[in-house]
Amino acid sequence: MTEQDEALQQLHERAYAAVDEGELSNAAHDFTALLEQVPENPYYHYMQGLVHKYLLDWPVSLRHNLQAIELSEEFSQAQHWNAAIAATALGEWKTVRELWSACDIALPEGDGPIDGDFGVAAVRLNPWQGSETVFMRRIDPVRARLLNVPLPESGHRFGDIVLHDGASTGSRFDGEREVHVFNQLGRLVPSEFQTFVVFVRADSEGELDALLKATAPGIGYAEDWTRSIRHYCMRCSYGAPHRHDHKEDKESDWQTERNLGIAAQSRKSVEKLLKDWASGHAGRHVDAIETREHTPPACVPGGSWWMSLEDEDEGEEDDEESAENEET
Repeated sequence: MTEQDEALQQLHERAYAAVDEGELSNAAHDFTALLEQVPENPYYHYMQGLVHKYLLDWPVSLRHNLQAIELSEEFSQAQHWNAAIAATALGEWKTVRELWSACDIALPEGDGPIDGDFGVAAVRLNPWQGSETVFMRRIDPVRARLLNVPLPESGHRFGDIVLHDGASTGSRFDGEREVHVFNQLGRLVPSEFQTFVVFVRADSEGELDALLKATAPGIGYAEDWTRSIRHYCMRCSYGAPHRHDHKEDKESDWQTERNLGIAAQSRKSVEKLLKDWASGHAGRHVDAIETREHTPPACVPGGSWWMSLEDEDEGEEDDEESAENEET
């Protein structure tokens, strides 16, 4: 092996190691150097596209994935999926449809954005900074509309259309079956519904259900966070079964004080909904209505946030907050 070959091999190993360690900027630099020496290598183009996917740099990701497809002798699902994700982020629908068709994925007819029904799944919001997992209805292979009311701190809303990755990192029970969990890669279309944090007291589950099932103009969805928010250790969140040393808490008696998330178009809509609910009922009380607006946290490079625990070395367990609506 010549010195040039040895240097190329060292650069190759360093680039792949940087990806594994979450050092994406270094990986992008090294794959650029590799492609300067071996510009026709489809694997390096694919890896550069992958790196820039997790940097959320969509034009560069799309360019390299398409180059990998062109240079590859055999069909690659991974290349097509990553190219389709990047093209979706950029709204290049002609390219998106061509890529999904190449993967034999049936799509609704048309030449614009895809609006189909690809089933219910779960999505881990802002996976690079903490994590809240909510249910979503997929309208195409990598776009979905949120079905839960996320916590305001997530910067997301009920009804947001989000872009998600193609690889599952775990599973959740949606009330009927186990569904895949995907990492979110961005919010594409913000919802018209604001999130209102509401504190009420209800003497019974029936009193509360009357509020949760009520409909009114301007109200999108009301969720009982006291019941739906669960805390998972990281292994449980990623669907990696293991044994807990402590005993699971049993279902306690009814808690009168309830914390709700209500998706609504205006505060007036929420006030009317609550006034109608509480009016004339001794067992129903409204304590406060709050709203906080947050922007989604920026993705700061560092750490392999996109990897499932099956791909990582075993480490310490961390708690992360996940929102799960068992009735969805």
